[in-house]
Amino acid sequence: MARYPLTHDTAPDERALKGYRRLSYVALVLVVAQIVFGAIVRITGSGMGCGDHWPRCLGSWFPPLDRVDLVVEITHRYMAMGLSIAIAALLIVALARRSRPGMSGRGGLLRPAGLATFLVICAALLGAVTVKLGLNPLVIAAHLTIAMSLLAVIAVIAIRSGAFGGSRATGASARTVKSARVALVMAFAVLILGALTANLPGAAASCGGFPWCRSINGGGAGLAVQIVHRVLAFLLIGHLWAVARGAARRNEPGTIVRTARIALALGVTQVLVAGAMVEMSFPPVFRSLHQAIGTLLWLAIVVLTVLASRGAHASSPAMNQRMAA
Repeated sequence: MARYPLTHDTAPDERALKGYRRLSYVALVLVVAQIVFGAIVRITGSGMGCGDHWPRCLGSWFPPLDRVDLVVEITHRYMAMGLSIAIAALLIVALARRSRPGMSGRGGLLRPAGLATFLVICAALLGAVTVKLGLNPLVIAAHLTIAMSLLAVIAVIAIRSGAFGGSRATGASARTVKSARVALVMAFAVLILGALTANLPGAAASCGGFPWCRSINGGGAGLAVQIVHRVLAFLLIGHLWAVARGAARRNEPGTIVRTARIALALGVTQVLVAGAMVEMSFPPVFRSLHQAIGTLLWLAIVVLTVLASRGAHASSPAMNQRMAA
């Protein structure tokens, strides 16, 4: 099998990418914080803290901060504004430097920066729809889907600019690439089902006990979503264990092995937090922690997939020997 080295239309200039990489880190931190804080908005019941007004809050850009739910909601909106500015900066810089190596073309930074801009606009518009429709569960799940997609795109930007070991040739064997992509699809499904479980009426409490349901509290779609969410989550953990073990046995690049192990550790931690959350009757702290770890797990799997998949089609005898071992 082939190990794929990092290639662009022209070799990127590390000095030119250094500032862009720092900007991508800022955007990455902001999008993670935005997703986690969005869960806090939901958990604290602050989603309508600004009423049905958008983008203004109670008809004002700077309303009086006299209620907790208003403070939480408007802080979330201010964070979204900061994220939008950071992503706009990524696009502007990529456009201004599009003639430089590593900026445009296949494997460059301009295309994902444009996609990130599109996604952040979609997220803002869907946020407005969420407010106008009174926190419809399906719309909230769609909003989280876009947010997680945005996180993935910004992670791609960060890696292409040299973050997470992306400045080195880190292509993995075809088996690891395929396994990482399967993990990505599974994780995305778990995230969406988790959002539905958290927002569909009665779904979160429909299955009493962990890991299996010791009691059934209601049924219907909510229970079905909850059970499928749990089953897929456990399957994902098993798959991540196989990915990490296989990558180590095949002597994949160290960055690949470490990232696979980090993803596995986050997955196991996420299951433990989920169990504690259910058994302790869903305390807000554990619900927030569940969202935070899930976001980091998604990020780790995205990074693993992108690092493993990077490069051009070129055979490597060394990798063939690894696959034969």
